[in-house]
Amino acid sequence: MVSRDVDMEEGPSQGHVELGYDPDQPAEETRDIRRQYRSIQREMEEKNANEVSADQIVDTVRRADHLFARVKGIGEATRDSNLLLKATQWGAAKARAMKSGSGGFDVDDFVARLITFMGGRRDVSIADDSDAEEYEDDYAGGPLDWERIGRRALAKSRRVPAMDFMLGPLSIEQKKRAVVKRAKLEVNKADMKKPQQITEDDITRSENETTKNVAALRKLLTQQEDPINLFRFIVNPNDFGQSVENLFYLSFLIRDGICAFDTTKEGEPVIYICEPPSAEDYDGGLKKRQVVMEFDMATWQRAIEVFDIRESMIPQRPKSEMRIGGKWYG
Repeated sequence: MVSRDVDMEEGPSQGHVELGYDPDQPAEETRDIRRQYRSIQREMEEKNANEVSADQIVDTVRRADHLFARVKGIGEATRDSNLLLKATQWGAAKARAMKSGSGGFDVDDFVARLITFMGGRRDVSIADDSDAEEYEDDYAGGPLDWERIGRRALAKSRRVPAMDFMLGPLSIEQKKRAVVKRAKLEVNKADMKKPQQITEDDITRSENETTKNVAALRKLLTQQEDPINLFRFIVNPNDFGQSVENLFYLSFLIRDGICAFDTTKEGEPVIYICEPPSAEDYDGGLKKRQVVMEFDMATWQRAIEVFDIRESMIPQRPKSEMRIGGKWYG
């Protein structure tokens, strides 16, 4: 971890602490500080964390400390914090890449050495003669001598010993996931339903029905001398589904410019037959506009009440029946 001690000046009265902020710092000095920060930043961006040594990290932080003593503005302090953060990331990467000897840290080997050192088993490969004598005196084949490893650890650390608990055994066996076989779901043949399979003939017939119904709506609109209310024309008070279909068929006439949709008559939506626009009209500035209209059952019922619709202007169409083919599926 990279850390920095910030020097602060103590005021003459009541121990007041002031930071070195000066908005009136000379512009030339500010530009020089920023230039040096940019130079260090470019050097850090050109290097990889694996290529940088610990000495180079320390040298970079020292250069930043030297510049930070001259910093008087917020912008320069921000640059300094970014540089310090980059150096910290370098240090963290170097710490993660640390290894013991030629390989990584071996927990099993470490535990085995601890057991041997605390008298758990005899070891004849102790190099230090003083340790060998102490080991021979203490070895009795009894329980592990934890005080011995404690005395050795106290010589290397000043941390106050504290009571702690072992969170599990030193050797943990990997748990094997139990494989549960699921029973095959038995399907009741009586509950099976046959899916509908749509063929090319069904699609062709649907297109023909759409064309026929659009032509029927065009004929009805042609018979109207004056503009007619949109809802009075499409709403079927006895069938919500066919009301939605009527609006769908009417959209084709509006798209082709055969039917005009207008709301200028006191805000009431009206439709009427008109001449389709030509290419000259579009060249003259005429543009197509798209409108998304929401028509749910609540709107359908409200239109029937508001406009007192008793009968449908568009005759009731018989419901189409689709041929069902294909095979049964389990």
